[in-house]
Amino acid sequence: MSQPTPPVALVTGASRGVGRGVAIGLSDAGFKVFATGRKVGDADLPDAVTRLPCDHLDDAQTAAVFAAVDAAGGGLSVLVNSAWGGYERMVEEGRFTWGAPFWDQPAHRWAGMIDAGVRSAFVCSAAAARRMTLQRSGLIVNISAWAARKRIGNVIYGVAKAATDKMTADMALELARYDVAAVSLYPGLVRTESVVAAAAAGAFDLSTSESPEFIGRVIAALHRDPGRQARTGQVLVAAAVARELGVLDIDGASPPVLNLSDV
Repeated sequence: MSQPTPPVALVTGASRGVGRGVAIGLSDAGFKVFATGRKVGDADLPDAVTRLPCDHLDDAQTAAVFAAVDAAGGGLSVLVNSAWGGYERMVEEGRFTWGAPFWDQPAHRWAGMIDAGVRSAFVCSAAAARRMTLQRSGLIVNISAWAARKRIGNVIYGVAKAATDKMTADMALELARYDVAAVSLYPGLVRTESVVAAAAAGAFDLSTSESPEFIGRVIAALHRDPGRQARTGQVLVAAAVARELGVLDIDGASPPVLNLSDV
């Protein structure tokens, strides 16, 4: 008896951080996962995950990724846009520039957040939509953050996340008649490599944090949810969705649901 074909997911920005965790979580949930990133070839990912090195600032490289997914067969069930360059070079020449006023922000931060973040999500979503609308099913998840609604130390960060949420909402309106859903997903405090390192220096309390894999588990549950289309266009808090759909973290914990005042 033949085995059912697993759903296919493409996760951008999976070399590290949330994207890497999402790729692992979806793979563990039975997805055929394709993972992209400039350094994804060196990433600590399961052997079952197909690594596709890609700099999403280069549209030709992005197109090659989707061609590789097409060539593998199976369609495309889920796109997770996690590519992001905004956390690089936060300290330059001994100066922490993240919290500098907008007129003193280095130019590369705009490119990292808007070009590598928002623009790459748009380009990848457009490519995914061309495929998902033909098959009349699919889920696009844009990883976003509370910075869309509250200033968190950096003007460009807020612009990028607000743009992501608005892009999601408007894309969802155009995708709805094809039964394709698009959502923005807010993680909580995630134990990424950089957060764990900062916590070791006393910057964070990790007692209520989430594993990167938790976000992948939540996305897998969203894909399985028969009421998925009712959520399209919305901003979803990962921990809230997890409680609704019965998703636990890798340690069996149920992360707390943060709100705007907690951030």
